[in-house]
Amino acid sequence: MKKNVGTIDKAIRILVAVVVVVLYFTHIISGVLAIVLLALSAIFVVTSLLSFCPIWLALGLSTRKKE
Repeated sequence: MKKNVGTIDKAIRILVAVVVVVLYFTHIISGVLAIVLLALSAIFVVTSLLSFCPIWLALGLSTRKKE
């Protein structure tokens, strides 16, 4: 697994995940939309921790700086 998620990309993914969780627990979002967004948030957190995004790989993109 080649790392392809940069620092700013990680921060944005974590921030979006936190916002979705806060919206869910404050009952601003609910139902199917909440479940879908929470699942997406979980994926964002996992890809941030692993520094790997399969979608970026499929598209041939990388937000990680060249070493």
